[in-house]
Formats: sequence, structure tokens, C-alpha cells
Amino acid sequence: MIVVVDFGSQTCHLIARRIREMGVESRIINWKERLPLENLEGIILSGSPAFVDKAGAPSIDKKIFELKVPVLGICYGMQLMAKLLGGKVGEGRVKEYGQVEAVLKPSALFRGAVGKQKVLMSHGDQVLKLPPGFVNLGRSKNVSNIAMSRGTLWAVQFHPETTHTENGKKILKNFVLGICQAKKTLNQSQWLKHQVQLIKAETGKERVIGGLSGGVDSAAAAAIVYKAVGDRLRCVYVDTGLMRLGETEQVEQDFKKFFGKSLVVIKAEDKFLQALKGKIDPEEKRKIIGKLFIDIFEAEARKWGAKYLVQGTIYPDVIESAKGDGIAQTIKSHHNVGGLPEKMKLKLIEPLRDLYKDEVKKIAKQIGLPEKIINRQPFPGPGLAIRIRGEVTRERLERLRQAEAILQAEAKKFTLPKDLWVNQAIYVPLLTTGVKGDERVFEEMIAIRSLTSTDVMTADWTRLPYELLARVSSRIVNEVKGINRVVYDITTKPPATMEWE
Repeated sequence: MIVVVDFGSQTCHLIARRIREMGVESRIINWKERLPLENLEGIILSGSPAFVDKAGAPSIDKKIFELKVPVLGICYGMQLMAKLLGGKVGEGRVKEYGQVEAVLKPSALFRGAVGKQKVLMSHGDQVLKLPPGFVNLGRSKNVSNIAMSRGTLWAVQFHPETTHTENGKKILKNFVLGICQAKKTLNQSQWLKHQVQLIKAETGKERVIGGLSGGVDSAAAAAIVYKAVGDRLRCVYVDTGLMRLGETEQVEQDFKKFFGKSLVVIKAEDKFLQALKGKIDPEEKRKIIGKLFIDIFEAEARKWGAKYLVQGTIYPDVIESAKGDGIAQTIKSHHNVGGLPEKMKLKLIEPLRDLYKDEVKKIAKQIGLPEKIINRQPFPGPGLAIRIRGEVTRERLERLRQAEAILQAEAKKFTLPKDLWVNQAIYVPLLTTGVKGDERVFEEMIAIRSLTSTDVMTADWTRLPYELLARVSSRIVNEVKGINRVVYDITTKPPATMEWE
């Protein structure tokens, strides 16, 4: 077993997931917990938003390094290892965020990944002086010490668990299977059967209500519960008025084929728009939407006599909403996690809570969900409300729907990357100068954001064809009233998030 010590990292669970993909058991523990020694084969120290020299920063007993068990420090984990063992950590000349070029030296950790490598960095502090006995294993343009080792102790400043470290999986595999000699014990095919059994035991003969958003997460969660409880499940889709053009009609058509009479559609546009009137803070908007969803679900649950609510929460939702140990930072509250009210009358069932999006899609295929649902582009539960910067109004929603429809229609005419995750339009209520019909106009803008990704935790901006961007821009400024400018967002995640809000 490999134990991952969590210091509040946004990608801690991704480390454990990578280990699980190798067929090796992994367990995440909070840095305050006692280290489990039974069957311990290796230890990984995660990253953190904290600074090692700051008062109250998370730490561990340095006796962990005397256990004669291989230890790998990642980012903050490297800095903490260096500090505890006599090195020096501090702010360097340059902070590194995003993909950078590194040079890695030959070692057991970097077997098959030596020389120039693209790695993902996300740090301000760095190891300025190695602890006694450690050797340098790598550098980047701006940081001298990005990897180090001594005996069974290893550390890297970059994040091998992310897809944007080009040989990250290989490096982790070298540590887990090579250095630690960990045993393969997991059989992932048993996951679905185990979940169904857990849900049956939890719900007994009670009725269940499932919240559907139109995406694969909520559909897969509901389908798993459906296998466990059958016709005791009622699925509820809420038309918030914050949906894309034709979204509700398409969802109703697709989902009735799978869930049949158990699907109920609730029209609630006026209720949501009234609640959002005048609201401009992204967190406030998300929490208002989360509360309204629960109010509606609880009302439907009373009609159905249900005591449980199924949600398609996946692990990135949990991470970004920072529902953890108090060290992790809230990136944004997801309507189905951080946006939920503190007191709820329904008990939650979240079978996908520990999975990533690509894992969910595999489960969805195993269950037999239609390909159209599985491959639908991700769309956030709060809908277009978080793709409009500032206040949500009917006029802005209509303009954004038009722009989004143009983007999707034009994109279908091109061959795009297989790992394309999302193409989306964002409404930016910023007045800029333009010229229309030989007259000067002050109008607002639309931003286009397109991303490629595997697990949502990291993403790269899509190199869309210039011809596609040209067509989209031309159509939007000519067809969407009140828009005179289109911009393209070329920021990776991190440092940016997928959504603008």
C-alpha cells in the first residue's frame, strides 16, 4: 500500500488515482493523522497552498524519513522534506506556474524520462539549498533544484500526477512499482458491483430522488442508483432558464429513452432569475443556485416520499469547493458541494464522489448510457449564470445563447482534437469601442474558451483553427445584438480555471 499524505493539495486525490490505475492500493491520510504502518510500501507527500516557513503550516514528524520506506515529496512535499532535514527553503527569483521545460538527470526515479522534459509547476517558494547528503536531480530555467534524492528519499518540485508533465505517469510508476516494489492487488471491475451493493444496503426500501443536469455525471450517478433501487427512483431535471439553446428539449428527449416515466421536468426560470437579480459575486450566485436546487428537490421529494437525493458530484467538484481539512483553498463553490445549504432534509447519495470525469465516462459506458449523453460537452450545474460575468439578465442570457449556438454550429464543420473537453462562450459586460455602419459604438464582448483535458484537474487551451475562430468572430459580431468584440482565452488550467466564475 502507498500512503499519500495530504497537506491540502488540489491534486492530492489525483496522485492516489494514478496509483490506483497501476493496480496498487493507495490511501490518502490527512497530515494530522497517524501514519498506518501495516502493509506500508511507500509514502508520498503532497503539494499544498501553504508555505513551509509560515507559522501554522502543515508538517509531519521527521521520523517518517527514518522508516526505511521510500518517500516521494511533491512540490510542497519536497520543500517540507528539505526543511525538516536541514536544507533551506525560500522565495526564489521567479515563481513558476504552468508548463515549463526542465532538465532531469539519470536516476531510478527518472528512468525513461531523462533530459529535457515538459513539467507542470505551481509554486512560489523553492528549495534554495539541499539538505546534507542529498544530490540534485534536475533544474529548470529559473530554479536550480527541482528534484533531489538521498537513499530512499526522493522529491520533485513539479507535479508528475498531472497530464501536463509529459512523462509524469512514468515517473510515478518508477517510484511505486520500481523503487517501492509495491504489489498489484486491485481489481477495478468490481467497483460498480460494490457501489450497487452499498446503495442497496443504505437505502433499504426507501424512495430516492435523483437530480439530473443533462450531463454524464448526474446521469451515471442516477443510473447506478437505478440498478440498486429500480422504480423507487424518480429523476428530476430542473429547467432553470440558464440553459443553452435547445438544451432542455434535447435532455428531455435523450433521458426519457433511458429513464422513462421516472423523469420529471420542472420549469423554474422565473424563480432562478428573480433570485439572481442584482447579484454579481460568483460565489453568491453559485450558492443561490445551489439552495434553489435543493428547495426544488426537497419539494419533489415530499411529493414522492423520498428520503435520499442522488447527485453526480465528482472529485474535482469536491477539491475546488475545498471540502476537506481546512488547509485546501476554495477555488469556487460547486452548486452540488460548496453551494449546498448547511441544513438539508434529504440524505445524499454520491456514488461518483471519488472519481474523475474520464473514469465516470468509462462507468457510464459499462452501465449502458447512450453515447449522446456520455459524449455531451460538460456543462456546469449553475448553467450560463457562471458564464456571464456579473449580473444575470434575460437579455444577456439571450445574447450568450446565440453566441454559444454559433460557436457549436461552426465547430461541427471542423476536425477538432480527440481530447477536446469543452468549447464555450463567455459573456463579458465590458464596453469597448467599435465601428458599425461607419458609426462609433460602445458594446460588450464575448470570450471564447476551448480546452483539452483528460481528468479536468489540468487543461490546455485548444489550438483551434484560425478559420474557425474567424468564422465564429464574424458571425457573433454581425448576428448578436450588442456585441462588437470577440476574444480568445489562451490560458491553461492552472493557473486559470475552466470556467471564468
